[in-house]
Amino acid sequence: KALMACTSPYVVMTDGDCIAREDFLQIHYERRSPGYFLSGGYYKLPLDLSQSITKEDIATQKCFDLKWLKENGLPSSYKNQKLTSGFVQAGVMERLTPTNASWNGHNSSGWLTDLKAVNGFDERMQYGGQDRELGERLFNYGIKSKQIRYSAICLHLDHARGYKNQESIDKNLAIRKATRTEKKNYTPYGIVKKS
Repeated sequence: KALMACTSPYVVMTDGDCIAREDFLQIHYERRSPGYFLSGGYYKLPLDLSQSITKEDIATQKCFDLKWLKENGLPSSYKNQKLTSGFVQAGVMERLTPTNASWNGHNSSGWLTDLKAVNGFDERMQYGGQDRELGERLFNYGIKSKQIRYSAICLHLDHARGYKNQESIDKNLAIRKATRTEKKNYTPYGIVKKS
């Protein structure tokens, strides 16, 4: 529905349990390129810290300050570099990361014409992998990806996942496998429905 309502030629997606850093949209906008989608990541916060972040902490961007996060219970980790890397370091890390530049629903962007060409999300899918499957169809359609996981930063707030179940995960895995092996670049279960 959002893709059908969209009037912008370029689409940025994130999840409702994510907090975007103030330069998030700017990074996606500046790095956009025809024939590509952008693949970002997230920084997952522990549950206690996730529950303690206030609206003011978000508005002031305090929640992205590593010192503040550590004072509020964030453990030390090499992953903390995501929050402190500058422009040059982020670029180097994005070139060196072994992580695949896949479509990640929490932090990705692409051209509306490309997203519509592959017919958006496969609506048969539930929690777990529907974003990746969309990206796999974009690849099959000929779209490439660029890594921006250390530049476009968002925090992921931890929470319970009562909607997660093995049956839906297995179903999603089967759909993804078919998309890859059959090199599908379109789903009849997306924006335009199979008649």
